[in-house]
Amino acid sequence: MPMIIEPRAGDAEDDASSTKKRSLIAIAGSMLGEINLPKLALAWIILALLPGVLLGLAPLVATAWFTSMSGRIYALAGIGPLILLALIAALGWFGFRPLFRAAERSFWSLNSLAVQPGYALCREGLRHLAERFLTTEASEDKRAGLRAATAIGAGLAAFLMAAGIAALAWPATRWSGEIADLANPLRLVVPALANTVTVMSGYLAVASLAWGLADGLMDQPRDLGSYDEAPPSARKWRVVHLSDIHVVGERYGFRIESGRAGPRGNERLAQVLERLDEIHAQEPLDFVLITGDMTDAGRSAEWAEFLDAMARHPALAERSFILPGNHDVNIVDRANPARLELPTSPGKRLRQMRTLSAMAAIQGDRVRVVDQDRTGLGSTLSAALEPHRKTIAAFADAGSLRLSAGLANIWDDIFPMLLPPAEADGLGLVLLNSNAETHFSFTNALGLVSEEDMRAMLAILRQYPKARWVIALHHHPVEYPKPAKAFSERIGTALINGSRFVRQLKPMSHRLVAMHGHRHVDWIGRCGPLKIVSAPSPVMEATDDEATGFYIHTLAAATDGGLALLAPQRIEVAPRPDAGLSS
Repeated sequence: MPMIIEPRAGDAEDDASSTKKRSLIAIAGSMLGEINLPKLALAWIILALLPGVLLGLAPLVATAWFTSMSGRIYALAGIGPLILLALIAALGWFGFRPLFRAAERSFWSLNSLAVQPGYALCREGLRHLAERFLTTEASEDKRAGLRAATAIGAGLAAFLMAAGIAALAWPATRWSGEIADLANPLRLVVPALANTVTVMSGYLAVASLAWGLADGLMDQPRDLGSYDEAPPSARKWRVVHLSDIHVVGERYGFRIESGRAGPRGNERLAQVLERLDEIHAQEPLDFVLITGDMTDAGRSAEWAEFLDAMARHPALAERSFILPGNHDVNIVDRANPARLELPTSPGKRLRQMRTLSAMAAIQGDRVRVVDQDRTGLGSTLSAALEPHRKTIAAFADAGSLRLSAGLANIWDDIFPMLLPPAEADGLGLVLLNSNAETHFSFTNALGLVSEEDMRAMLAILRQYPKARWVIALHHHPVEYPKPAKAFSERIGTALINGSRFVRQLKPMSHRLVAMHGHRHVDWIGRCGPLKIVSAPSPVMEATDDEATGFYIHTLAAATDGGLALLAPQRIEVAPRPDAGLSS
C-alpha cells in the first residue's frame, strides 16, 4: 500500500527556512514568534548598547580625568610626558594588531547592522521601482546609469534620515566632563546616551552618503560582451568552478534554502565528481575550485560526507581548493532561522575550526599563508597549524569558552591563503574569507573582506608583477545587473565593502579573474576591467527531476601579459532515475 506521507519526499517542515518556497516576510514572521527574547536582549546589550554608552561616556570621562590628572603628570618635572609617551608606544607595539582587528570588526559590524541594510533597502527599492519603467530594449549604458543614480539617491535619502535623528538628539548632548561627574556618574547617563545617538547618527549619515557616492561613481557591473581569444600556443589552465554544494549529513536530507524544492541527499555532488573524473581522464584539469558553502550548516556530519566524497576521487582531491562560505561558518541552527548565539558563545568558533580542519585536509600542504608582517608569503597552511593542533582538538572535544578565546587569531591569521604561481608569469590562486561576523541565522549571509586581508593580498600580488591570479571568494563583490522578479531577490548579500574591493584590484585587473559563489546563479561579467565569474550551484537550483550544471573555465596567458578568459564549457548534470528517493 502506498505511503500516505512519503517521508523520503519531505513535507512542509523542511521548508521552514526555504527562500524558494516561502517569502522573506513569511520567514521573518515565523522568526518573530520563535526568537529567544532574553538572548536577543542580552546580545543587543553586548553588541550595541554597551559599546554605544561607552562611546558616549568617553569624551566626558576623558576630559574629567585629564583635568584632574594633568597637574599631577606635569608635576614630575618633565618625566611624566616621557612616561606617557613610552606607555603609548608600548600599547601600539604590542597591541596594534588585536586592537586594529577589534576596531575594524566593530566598524564593519556597525555597517552590517545599520548602514548596509538600510542603504541597501533604499537602493534596491529605488532600482526595483525604476526598472519597471525601463523597456526590455533599454541599452546597457542606460541601465548602468540607472544603477549609479539609484545608488547615489539611496545614499542621500539615508543621509537625510540619519542627519535628522542627530539634529534631534543634539540639544541633550554634553562633550566635556567635570571632576564632580566622576563622583556622581549617574548624572552622565542622559548626556552619554545623547552623545551616542548623535555620534552614531552622524556617522550613519556620512557613511550612507559616502556609500552611495562610492557605489554610484564606481565602474558599474555589466554583462561580459565577449570572451577573449588566445593563440593555440598560449599557456592555458582549465579551472573547474563549483560552489554552494550544500552537503547534508542525512541520507534524505534537505537544504536550508531550497527545502524540498531542491535535489535530495548528496546524489548530485556524487554525479558531479564522477563526471569530472571522466573529463579529467580525457583532458586533464588544473584546478577544482569550490568557492564556499561546501556544507549546509557547518555540522560535523556534513563535513564528514563532503570529505568522504572527495576521498573517493583522489585525482580531483589533489587539485582541489576550498574556502569558507556563510553556510559553513555563520548558520547557527539549520532548522530555525530565529536562532541566535551570544557573541561569547563558542559555537561559531567551533564551526570555524571544523572548516579550518577541512581546508587543511584538502589543501594544507599546497597553499601558503602570509607571514607575520602580512607583507610576504609564510609557511604552508599545515605548518602554520601544526603548533595549534592539540589546542584545536581539545576545544573541539570540550567546546569550552576558555579554549575558544585563544583560537580567534588562528582563524584570522590564515587568510588570505595563496597558491603561488609555479612560474613567474604563471597562474596563482588567492583564497579569501569573505564572511562578515554575524551571530544570527537570519542575517548569516552578509559578506566582508577585511582591510587587513585586502592589504596582505595586494602586497603579495605586487611581488609577482608578471603573474596571473584567480581571486576566489564566496560573496559577490557587486549586485548583478539582472532584472529581479521579486523585491526579496534584491536584498543585498554582496560584500559590504565591495566597491572598495573592486577599486583596490583595478590597477592590476588585467591580470585577474574574480570567481565567487553565494548567489547560486550563472553570471559572467565585469566591473570596469575586472572580470567576475559567478558559479551556479549544481545542487540547489532545481527540483529533483531537473538537470543542473556547472562550468569548466579555460584561462590563458594573453599576449599583453594579462589573463584571458576564454569561452567556458558547461557540463550538464542530469538526475538519475532513482535519485529522488535513494540518494
